[in-house]
Order: sequence, then C-alpha cells, then structure tokens
Amino acid sequence: MKIRTILTPDEIKSIENATLSNPFMLLGMHPLGPEYDNRIEVRTFCPAALKVSIKIENAKPLQMNRVTDTGLFVWISEPEKKTFSYTLIFSTGDTTWETRDTYCFLPQLGELDLYLLTEGNHYKLYDTLGGRVWAAGDTEGVLFSVWAPNASSVSVIGTFNDWDRRRHPMRSRGSSGVWELFIPDISPGDLYKYSLKTHTGEIIEKSDPLALASEFRPRTASVVADISSFEWTDSIWMKSRNKWNPFSSPLSIYEMHAPSWKKPPDWRDFTSWSELADELIPYIKELGFTHIELMPVMEHPFDGSWGYQTTGYFAPTSRLGKPEHFQQFVNRCHEASIGVILDWAPAHFPSDATGLAKFDGTCLYEHEDPKKGTHPDWKTLVFNYDRQEVKNFLVASGLFWLDKYHIDGLRVDAVASMLYLDYSRKEGEWIPNEYGGRENLGAIEFIKTLNSIIAKDFPGAMTIAEESTAWPGVTTSVEYGGLGFTFKWNMGWMHDTLNFFQREPVHRKHHMNDLTFSLIYAFSENFVLPFSHDEVVHGKSSLLSKCPGDRWQQFANLRLLLAYQWSHPGKQLLFMGSEFGQWNEWNHETELDWDLLQYNEHRKLQIFVSDLNRIIMRNPAFHKLDCSPEGFRWIDFNDTHATVVSFLRNSGESSQVVCIFNMTPVVREDYLIGVPSEGTYAEILNTDSDIYGGSGKGNLGSVHSKPFGMHGLPHSVSVTLPPLAAVFLQTAN
Repeated sequence: MKIRTILTPDEIKSIENATLSNPFMLLGMHPLGPEYDNRIEVRTFCPAALKVSIKIENAKPLQMNRVTDTGLFVWISEPEKKTFSYTLIFSTGDTTWETRDTYCFLPQLGELDLYLLTEGNHYKLYDTLGGRVWAAGDTEGVLFSVWAPNASSVSVIGTFNDWDRRRHPMRSRGSSGVWELFIPDISPGDLYKYSLKTHTGEIIEKSDPLALASEFRPRTASVVADISSFEWTDSIWMKSRNKWNPFSSPLSIYEMHAPSWKKPPDWRDFTSWSELADELIPYIKELGFTHIELMPVMEHPFDGSWGYQTTGYFAPTSRLGKPEHFQQFVNRCHEASIGVILDWAPAHFPSDATGLAKFDGTCLYEHEDPKKGTHPDWKTLVFNYDRQEVKNFLVASGLFWLDKYHIDGLRVDAVASMLYLDYSRKEGEWIPNEYGGRENLGAIEFIKTLNSIIAKDFPGAMTIAEESTAWPGVTTSVEYGGLGFTFKWNMGWMHDTLNFFQREPVHRKHHMNDLTFSLIYAFSENFVLPFSHDEVVHGKSSLLSKCPGDRWQQFANLRLLLAYQWSHPGKQLLFMGSEFGQWNEWNHETELDWDLLQYNEHRKLQIFVSDLNRIIMRNPAFHKLDCSPEGFRWIDFNDTHATVVSFLRNSGESSQVVCIFNMTPVVREDYLIGVPSEGTYAEILNTDSDIYGGSGKGNLGSVHSKPFGMHGLPHSVSVTLPPLAAVFLQTAN
C-alpha cells in the first residue's frame, strides 16, 4: 500500500494557511493505527526547503516527500513501526540545517502556571510567559508563550523562519487563553513577533508584551534575551538595603533622563549604559545624592514621550544597550552605594499597532468603552484594571524590575489618573463604578496588591506615588486601609513654593502663606519634595530662570530655594541640570549645558548642592524624624515685614538645627531669634558664602546664645541675615 499522506485536503489547507489552534494534531510524528498497518507518519512544513530528511541515530537518513508545492513534507514508515527520536535536516540548496522537530515536544507550561494566570495571581509571570530561553529535556531553545484568548490562531514569526507565519503555528492552552510553542535551536539575539489571526479573519503582527528586549526604534520586533546569566556583585548593598529605613534615613534623589544627560562625542544619538556609568557615578558621588531616579527606561517607540508611553513593560530600551548592560549599570551604582529608582508608567499605554492596543483583535488590555479605555489628555489607552490577567501583567511588571534588575524603588507615574474614573473628564464622559462612585476600584486593588507584595518580598525597596489630589492614606499601609506607597510626591508644596519664589522679593511678604501652608499637612503622608522634569519644560523655564532679579539675585534665590527644599520636612528630588543652574529649559534632544561649568557662578552652585547633601547626610536632625511632626517646630513665621521665616529641625535627641530664611535682598543685622538651648551655635550653612557665589555676609562662623527667650524658646541669638539667603545654626557641643 503506497500512501503519500493520510491528511485530508482541508487539513493540508489548514497547515498551509496556519489556521490551526493545535498544530500538534497534524504536524510532527503520528502513529496511524491498525487501519494503516500501524505505520508512522512524520510531517513538517517548510516552504523554503527543497529537501528534508529524517535523521535517526545510527541509521541512514530517511528522505521525506514533498507532497505539496507549498512546502509540506511527509514520510510514512513501513508497517508495524514504533515511534522513535529524530532530528530533521532541511536543505534549501544554499544552506542546510539540522534541528529537533518543534512539533514533537509536550506542552511546557504547567497547569499551575495557567491556573495562576487565570486567577490573576501569577506574580512571577515573567519567568514563564514571553520568549524565554528554555530547555525541554536535554534540548535547548526558546519557549514562546502569549496571552491572546480571542485569537483564532497564533504563530511565532522571526529571523529564524523568514517571518513566515505558516512555519511555527502555536498550540492553544485552552480556556487560559495562552498560546505556546517551544522552538529548539534558536538563541538570544533572534528577532521575533507574534502573528495573530483575529476572530474576524484579520492577520495582525504584535511585539511580545513580555519581551525582555526590543529592536532599536523605529523597528518594533522583540528580541530573544537571557537575563539570568548576569553575575551580580552588589550583595553588600542588597543586604544593607534589607535593613534600611527610608523614613529615618537620608534620601536625596537626582532625577534624570538617561539619554539626554550627556551625549556621546561621536555620531551616535545615545550614550551607552557603560559610558553613562563611567561619568555619572563619580558625578553623583561628588554631589552627594543617595539615589538616582531614571525617567522610564522601559522600551518606548517615541523619543518625545520620554518613556512614559511604554510598549515594553519588561524590556529596558535598546537605545542605551542590551539588558545585561543595564544590569551592569545598576550593579555598578550599587557598588558605589548609589540607589536606583525607576519611573514606571502603568496608568496608560500608546495605541501603536504593534503594541498592546487591541492585542488579539479585541480590547484585551484596555477597556472597550472609550469612556474608560481612552485617556483624554494623552490620547493613550487606559489599562482595564478590572481584568485579573491585566492586573497580573502590571503587578508582574513592577516586581520584575525589583527582582531581575535589583531596582531599589518604583516611582509610579500619574497615580491620580488611575484612581479616579472621572480624571480629566467632563460630566457624561465617564462611567461610575458599581456603587455609583468615581473611584476606580480595579486600579485601587492593583495598587494595593503591588505595594503589599513589594513590602513583603523586597524589604527596603520603595514605591513612590506621583499623586496630586487629596486622596487619603496614599502612604498608609494596606493593612490599615491605605494604598501602601512608601512616599508620595508633595505636589502642593512644589506649586506653592515655586509660586512664592517666582515673585519679586518686595511682594513676597504678602504671600507668606505659600511657604507656611505646607506644614499644615506635611506629616499627613510620607512626602518627597519634587522639583522634577515637569517643572522645567513646556515654557515653564528652568529653576534658575524662574528666579527674579538680576543675575546675582537669581543665583542667590536659587540657593535660597534649594536650602528651603533640603531643610523642609520630606525627602528631596532635583532634576538634572538644576544643580549647576541651567538657564535653558530641558530639551530631551540635546545634552545638558555642561559648558556652563566653566563659569564660577555655575560651578559654585554645584558645590553648594554638594554641601547641602552632605549637611543633610551627616546631621540626623534633618532626617531621623523627617516623617514625624516631632522633627519640626516653627520658630517664627509671622515676620511678614522682614519676610523672614525660621524653624527648628531636630532628631529627638541632642541634634537640633535652627534654619533661618531671609526672603529679601536686604541684609538684616542683629536679627533676634529664639533658640532651644544655651551655648555657641555654629553656622553650618550660609548660602551667601563667597564659596557659593554669595556676597560673604554672615556671622564669622558662629553666634552665642543670649539668656532671654523668644518665640516660645528659652534662649535667643542675634544673627546677621545675608541677602536672599538661608543660615543654618547648630549647637557647637
């Protein structure tokens, strides 16, 4: 009996058109049963091949027959043949390659993986889904798996199959909505995408939502990567972080956009992670910042989004190198005792055709109704937090960066837009929750879940909310009814403080409330005080340019502003370039204006910021009770005539610092102010010092207390207050 194949014409057509939900039913090795004399049929599909043979150990290769012009090859055994192990040898005439048959492998994802994904509790999703270097038994290759429940068929396409969707159709894993395929003999560096046939019959191509690396833009393919082989040497940092208390420790953050901090000297658009580390790490050490905060480094298609319109939630951008290069960057920061915080944007994603939008032909990651699924401000798509698999995806993304890249914290972007269903929407443009309210219950659950897991599994790691409303309990632990963030950006303090300092000094006495109001709520949350990138773009001017007056006064005002920020309760964040007084707004297409450092006033401002950090670092009065009202006491905020405010910072022990701020260019001689104890007070900071570019007015290094009290304190000092300057005094004992 001569049989070419037992496949029916419809079955052959389904192979040729890649419309199979389970290609393993037709491709690979198949016992034919008694009706065909217990023969074996082996089938493979490769349009480019001219010849295909089956290689069996210690046996002559078996030639397969090409049974269709499209590239279906079949071999049928003699009767009573038992199954056997084999490899396939393909020949195109020019090239020959040998590989195990993709369609001889059992399913690789376990039932527990699929169950946890469906339940929304697979928080290490990144270890299994996506394109992952994998070993099926003793065969090495890559396991591809993707969640696309509404697709009728899915294929892996890539450099290893000429981007032909017919070559590697995937296996459906049933109700989980997951498709998977193990492909042997491909390796890191190979490019791939998923080709999906939608329920309407449309063929669409998508990047891998869980890709570990991506092509350099504007190309959009995913890249097979192996991030498990990197050898970390930051154990000292990680162990100390486990015991670190962020609330009572110094925390001074340098926010930066890695691609535009400094450009390479050659023709390249972007520096590398290695080059950045070479220059950035010693720079941060000299400035004294404890952490850097990187604007989103996750893959994104449009440079002008600064990374906030993310497409690769598990892939560092290819602009600065490969994943292992970013791991090395973080490792080097940790070895230098510098923490790394990542900006992370789970609030929305772009509608790029190759990204998450309508991923399987339906609104899978986003809401279908634009009243829930489209963001009116950014024209982006909003995640469907009510869907367990989507929540799982986002929680896994957040944990991924802490787990695989040793990241020390996530600053979560646009939290307010996640919390409120009516965020930036007019009446009639939003849909209430099931209780008729405007709270996004799914987003709240997602945030609480993420923060709870991080608090439990990554001690010492932080989550920081960019949240601009009065939502209660943002930094209250989840067990006490809060959202569970470590810190919240104090946007009210930032706006009020900048409003005050942008005024001409002569008018400031009428607006002292802008300075004092923040202390009414300063301890209602654990705050970071941000002067971020958002304040130095889009016509808002740089920090230095915001300051009024002539050139000298602008620098004096900026030093005064930064001294106020550093001594105010809360942790400090400063955007790159502000530390040396950049005049121009930040422009992501160019590097910072480093040439300004040839001028004394800019270089001295940089020295001033360095000294500020060291004062905060060395003095527990500024950080030990930073998040507690016991760490702060107003001395006087009523001197509107002189426009002088003063307060006391203390550690609850002997360490106390008197902070005095003269908000006008008038020198105040013999200015009396209450102090907490008798003795000599050292002038530990004078922002008017000539080493910072000031006029050199001051108190000759110290003042001695007087035996009468003021401002409710038992003693007092008489000080000279320099123009537009801050003076910090501390008991000398």
